[in-house]
Amino acid sequence: MERPGVSSYVLSVTRVIVALLFMSHGSQKLFGFPPGPSMGRVDLFSLLGVAGVLEFFGGFLLLVGFFTRLVAFILSGEMAVAYFTVHSGLGLWPILNKGELAMLYCFVFLYFSSAGGGAWSLDAVRQ
Repeated sequence: MERPGVSSYVLSVTRVIVALLFMSHGSQKLFGFPPGPSMGRVDLFSLLGVAGVLEFFGGFLLLVGFFTRLVAFILSGEMAVAYFTVHSGLGLWPILNKGELAMLYCFVFLYFSSAGGGAWSLDAVRQ
């Protein structure tokens, strides 16, 4: 078995950090934690509730690197939908319509769907 290169470990660290950050969006929607000025807990069966489930539990699957490619692809789609339904109507430029974070997550997740979970992931253990 060939030893993974340094880039595979950097990919894993990046995946973990992005997943933790993304999970905080879901935990804020689902559990009201960490408390923020924008919202409390949302109704689980609303569009924001579904987004919260995807963000928290999808983020957890990314955190541990389980089904990374599939989960990342789904989350990339969620962020594209978030950008076009919430942000794009507020203006052309992402920095002005406050959609730069959704766009950044969208393309980072698209990268993960292509690159996989890296050396430190459950996907790597399953192979």
